[in-house]
Amino acid sequence: MTHVSYHISNLLEKMTSTDKDFRFMATNDLMIELQKDSIKLDEDSEKKVVAMLLKLLEDKNGEVQNLAVKCLGPLVNKVKEYQVETMVDTLCSNMMSEKEQLRDISSMGLKTIIAELPSSSSGLNLTVSVCKKITAQLIGAIGKQDDVSVQLEALDILSDMLSRLSGTLLTFHASILDSLLPQLTSPRLAIRKRAIIALSHLVACCSSALFSQLMEHLLAELSPGQVTSATRTYLQCLATVSRQGGHRIGEHLEKIIPLVVKYCGVEDDELREHCFQAFEAFVRRCPKEMSCHISTIIKLCLKYIMYDPNYNYDADEEDEDESMDIEDDDQGSDEEYSDDDDMSWKVRRSSVKCLEAVVSTRRDLLLELYGSVAPALVGRFKEREENVRTEIFLAFISLLRQTRPLQVPPQPGDKEDPALTLLKKQVPTIVKALHRQLKEKSIKSRQGCFSLLTELAGVAPGVLGDHIPALIPGILYSLTDKSTSSNMKIDALSFLYVLLCNQSPNVFHPHISVILPPVVLCIEDPFYKITSEALLVTQQIVKILRPLEKPQSSTFDTKPYVKDLFAATLKRLKAADIDQEVKERAISCMGHIVCHLGDQLGADLQPTLQIFLERLKNEITRLTTVKALTLITASPLKIDLRPVLPEGVQILGSFLRKNQRALKLSTLTALTVLVTNYSDSLKPPMMESVVNELPALISENDMHVSQMAITLLTCMTKVCPSSLTKIGTNVLPEVLNLVHSPLLQGGALGAILEFFQVLVVTKASNIGHNELLKALTGPFYSTGKSRDTMPMHRQSYYSVAKCVAALSTTCPNDASAMINNFVQEVKSPKSSESTRILSFLCLGEVGRCMNLGGQKELKTVILEAFSSPHEEIKTAASYALGNICVGNLKEYLPFMLKEIGSQQKRQYLLLHSLKEVISASSAESLMPHVEEIWALLFKHCECAEEGTRNVVAECLGKLTLVNPSQLLPRLKKQLSSGSPHSRSTVVTAIKFTIVDQPQSIDALLKDCIGDFLKTLQDPDLNVRRVALVMFNSVAHNKPALIRGRLSSVLPFLYNETQIRKELIREVEMGPFKHTVDDGLDVRKAAFECMYTLLDSCLDCLDIFEFLNHVEEGLKDHYDIRMLTFIMLARLSSLSPSAVMQRLDRLVEPLRATCTTKVKAGSVKQEFEKQEELRRSAMRAVAALLSIRDIEKSPAMADFASQIRSNAEMSSIFESIQKDDLTSGITETMDTS
Repeated sequence: MTHVSYHISNLLEKMTSTDKDFRFMATNDLMIELQKDSIKLDEDSEKKVVAMLLKLLEDKNGEVQNLAVKCLGPLVNKVKEYQVETMVDTLCSNMMSEKEQLRDISSMGLKTIIAELPSSSSGLNLTVSVCKKITAQLIGAIGKQDDVSVQLEALDILSDMLSRLSGTLLTFHASILDSLLPQLTSPRLAIRKRAIIALSHLVACCSSALFSQLMEHLLAELSPGQVTSATRTYLQCLATVSRQGGHRIGEHLEKIIPLVVKYCGVEDDELREHCFQAFEAFVRRCPKEMSCHISTIIKLCLKYIMYDPNYNYDADEEDEDESMDIEDDDQGSDEEYSDDDDMSWKVRRSSVKCLEAVVSTRRDLLLELYGSVAPALVGRFKEREENVRTEIFLAFISLLRQTRPLQVPPQPGDKEDPALTLLKKQVPTIVKALHRQLKEKSIKSRQGCFSLLTELAGVAPGVLGDHIPALIPGILYSLTDKSTSSNMKIDALSFLYVLLCNQSPNVFHPHISVILPPVVLCIEDPFYKITSEALLVTQQIVKILRPLEKPQSSTFDTKPYVKDLFAATLKRLKAADIDQEVKERAISCMGHIVCHLGDQLGADLQPTLQIFLERLKNEITRLTTVKALTLITASPLKIDLRPVLPEGVQILGSFLRKNQRALKLSTLTALTVLVTNYSDSLKPPMMESVVNELPALISENDMHVSQMAITLLTCMTKVCPSSLTKIGTNVLPEVLNLVHSPLLQGGALGAILEFFQVLVVTKASNIGHNELLKALTGPFYSTGKSRDTMPMHRQSYYSVAKCVAALSTTCPNDASAMINNFVQEVKSPKSSESTRILSFLCLGEVGRCMNLGGQKELKTVILEAFSSPHEEIKTAASYALGNICVGNLKEYLPFMLKEIGSQQKRQYLLLHSLKEVISASSAESLMPHVEEIWALLFKHCECAEEGTRNVVAECLGKLTLVNPSQLLPRLKKQLSSGSPHSRSTVVTAIKFTIVDQPQSIDALLKDCIGDFLKTLQDPDLNVRRVALVMFNSVAHNKPALIRGRLSSVLPFLYNETQIRKELIREVEMGPFKHTVDDGLDVRKAAFECMYTLLDSCLDCLDIFEFLNHVEEGLKDHYDIRMLTFIMLARLSSLSPSAVMQRLDRLVEPLRATCTTKVKAGSVKQEFEKQEELRRSAMRAVAALLSIRDIEKSPAMADFASQIRSNAEMSSIFESIQKDDLTSGITETMDTS
């Protein structure tokens, strides 16, 4: 401390020097000291430093003054509160000084202090007291009408303070408002503008009463209808306040809109501009309240978008032919017609921006917008003022974005969106209007054109195919014009790339000779971004020159273009001192050239392949090169790779042990293609390095890599089995370990099945059917016999059974002995449980592939197993019966149906078998038996056991898919059944008819889904619950079925989110009373539906109504709150403006959850539940805080500071932020 004090006093002494350089250096050193976190000043030093810095603010040297101001910032948090107040008092009094320089420097000092004041609750007392002092002084300064510069500085500082610390000034809000309102009538424009800015910061967090007071004042001033100089200011204030005040202006709109509409008719361009700015703010901030006024606003916008009284567009169009010479250097149009007094362009610009706001917030009006707004915007592409034209392009781009299909990708068979149809009709007009703009000298206009065309090509792929001749000249002009900027060239190349990707090759063939030369020139451009983009375009041109699907059938002559393409790309491929992106694009482009045109490269081919070999050895370029080589090896041109294969394969083999997953996957793909297409050139010694690396890749730690490695093994086994002599000792054990893994499924399992089948056919490494069978099933026979062996996971039984079935179909001669063996194992009382389970599953899988009718005792054996005391054996027997039946429907299905009808005790297991039959059999094979199965299922759909009813429902649903036109109406008819059990079974059955893949039933379901959704109103609680589950499934998998019905269905969905007291009961458990809520499951299902609708049908929801129910859910049971916290986090990114409007009501439940403590004597589970709730609530808070300007809300700012000041809450919040950073994924909920 003593050392610091000495050093500081030394600096202070130098600051009194007469030499300005001494003062400057000492002040600079002081600033460096103050910026150190470790510095602590004693009281005397504090006083001296503050006094000296305030004195230096009056220094004669400007640089010293500036440094003194910079020192004030770090000083705020280093000195005691009263010292900060001393600084503020001095600065405020200096602001009233008659010396202009002192006023300016004091103003900067106050702004610096305000920026450094702590906003968290730890330093809140200091902030509050300082803000009160400053505010009182500022209000006085604002009232000084005689000195404009003081007023301007005071308004500036007040704006800064309100934007950052408005929450601490609540007590001053009323007096601030009273001081600002008179400034709106100031004769000085600058004061009026700054008063409006200060008011906009004030309304963001003032009370509703104060906001209403401001609105009433503005309305009172605007109501007389007489246009005065102040009218513009009040309208401008109204627009600015609307942008900041957001939803709160909604309740005043009925009075405001007629006034603003009336002022639009006044002949005053600036006034009209403010009117449209106000309309834009209303549309963006209060979409719901503006619904009834939208048509009026659209009409006004369409009227004034063409308002240009000083320009004759018709005459311009007549002269178009004369002015088409794009090389003409005449400075004409803009200067000739521009007029300093012409403000009409501002009216046009503001009306276009208002239209853009309507387009981007009202997707529901899309068809209407295409009828009225789209043609008007296209008609205005000829706009003479560049700023307005840019806004017109942006508005049309917004319209195109709204047209993008919500279902990505759209389901095959869906009808085309009517809006897309309307857009396609307008494409010729759009292209015609843009054709001229693409040749304009204005770079900004051309960039706007390319942005619009790129969006159009993305929204409606293929629509520009007929208009290529009209677009090519504009693209070439932007690529070749000497005055074109780099960004312009990049935009032109990007659009050309999109165009090339979206059209068929034949469309471009006539234009290749014109397009290629400028693109090749761009490859040689010194700017790396242009080169990179040009290489990407070249790559696409290569694909178009000679499409690989039918290389021989193409009549287009590619020879004239190969030389230029190759030479330009080769130059970039050889260069070592270029940007990484260009290197990668050059490798990829050359890969495509060799792949598509390799047979025309002649002597250049082999040197190029040698360059690829060099790039393989480079760590930076190896991944891109592997992908390029994959393309080349897959080429139907059969490129001669023999000279590079020995070294190339060895390098690729070494990549398999690199710790880079993407490189491993790409290398495995490349090797698989290589082995498939070049097997005759691959010798066993060459492949040895690859085979040695494969065992390490086959592991449950990465199933995708394992799958690719096994696929490569399969290819090698097929075409070069001689390379796999050691497979039995090194590779096969790893594959068998993977088969026994509980994680094996899907693609990896499919790859293993194919590998085993190929292995036993080729008998590579002398491994046959019996050896493999023994290796697969051996571990199950030893389980239970030895204490050291681990029990096998259930999933591994199913995997092994599938492998056994695959072997039996490949080697049918060995199958009968194997089947007999399994039957004996099942019958034998000495067999272990694991052996019997595996035997049943193997019999089932084999029975699905072949007819087991020869095994006469099989039925008896399976039925006896149904009485086993072991659940696993019963389940395996049920699975076996269903699958055996699939392979022999004629014999087994009648037997199964008879048993279901007569065996009550075994019914559940037999129904599971029937479910396997319906799921795995083809529609044709099941058709003769449908009636019999249907009748039997309906006999059991009223079963008292819910588990049995669920299996019956699944069977009914899957059976309906066999013959939907006949069976769906029958299901619908059953809805009128008097039994709630029957209705719930039918509704659950509908859930199983809905899968994510397109089905023939979809069209039928669309017509009658409404009848099934009416069960949301069913009097029975359980029927409503299953109806919600079904609704959720439809919303998740086939949202198109319900989009049109949501308006009628949502009220019933929302109704189910309510807590019903009549469903809550108390249950006595010994001396305790326990509350049971029978409605909880229904509410949970309803909230899950709501979450799903956010993803699939957001545009069909009234977000404010939706938020009402989310708000209720935040106060509900633990399970419901967990759901609504996730929903709130989702809504923060999907509809931030709506969430902002409801923030005050959403924050309190979150605060309540985060601050609730569990009672001291509670069980461990209660503590864990509360902790999980708090973490989930905190995730929602983190999502809310990511919304722009969220902390301008007093409630949110207060809660955020409470979190920061509370150690426990702060640590939870920080850990959640770290989790989000590491995962990079927002928490989502699977409700499918």
